[in-house]
Amino acid sequence: MKATLSRMIVALDRLVNYFIPPRIAVDRDGRNRAHVFLVSHILGPLIGNVVPIALYVLDPTPGYQVAVLAISITSFWIFPFVLRAGAPYNPLALVSIQNLIFCILWSCYFYGGVTSPTLPWVLVIPLLAFFYLGSSKSLRAIVMIMFAANLAIFSGSYLFGFPVKNDLPVAAMQGLGLISTVAASLYVAMMALYYAKIQASQTELESEMRQHMATASALRLATEEAELAGAAKAEFLAKMSHELRTPLNAVIGYSQILLEDAGDEGDSETTADLNKIHNAGQHLLKLVNEVLDLSKIEAGKMELDLEETDLAELLSEIVDAERPSATPASFAI
Repeated sequence: MKATLSRMIVALDRLVNYFIPPRIAVDRDGRNRAHVFLVSHILGPLIGNVVPIALYVLDPTPGYQVAVLAISITSFWIFPFVLRAGAPYNPLALVSIQNLIFCILWSCYFYGGVTSPTLPWVLVIPLLAFFYLGSSKSLRAIVMIMFAANLAIFSGSYLFGFPVKNDLPVAAMQGLGLISTVAASLYVAMMALYYAKIQASQTELESEMRQHMATASALRLATEEAELAGAAKAEFLAKMSHELRTPLNAVIGYSQILLEDAGDEGDSETTADLNKIHNAGQHLLKLVNEVLDLSKIEAGKMELDLEETDLAELLSEIVDAERPSATPASFAI
């Protein structure tokens, strides 16, 4: 039973969403009001038509007044299609409320006046004004003026022009009162429950949005901390590279001078040792420069120097650089 009810609610929501035009769907408050409006107009005629059906059964001589009431109630099904076709929402909601006022006063006019069993439906008018129109005081005032104008017209017609004789027996009036009250109560309960469902969904959505905003704020803070850490690392690497290159340049420079002196003296043994020192210094300087380049790349400050490269020469340099590591002596344990 619960699963069936859930499927029916999902189907109803899908149908309601079909009738909501995109211009309303993008606005949260407007979408919520349209949801209630459409549910009222989709399910309302099913509940409201119970009254003309009861009148047709209970009235010994049902006339045109029952047909007019049934047509007016059934016409609420037109409003969702008109809304989807592009009609402005607020004027359409006011027309719908006017039609409801007409239905209520019409049934009261022909069946009991101020003692009519259908009079409890009058309480639905301010409820729908709240559901349909939100917090707009001007639109609510228009609804009250509409009700007062309709009441004046029907009262004037009854008092000065067209009094109506009610042929319903007392038992039939009591039965109509019971049916009308139950239908009105069911309609109000349905609207209140659906409105509460929307509010609950809205609260859940707002809670989820707050959680997402808190997560986004934490991510921004973590990003800022990571950027600060990256900047500190880049600054450290730059300073370290500078501090390392200064003594390395001295080692390389003095080894070069000593190499020239040893070459002039013909000291091959010293020249070989000095070459090792010089090459090691050059290699270490290259590593320091590569570390500095990595820090520049991470900081986004690396400038590319595009030039043609001799691939054969590059491969030869790589082989020469790695040849000492590939000698059999390098694998000895």
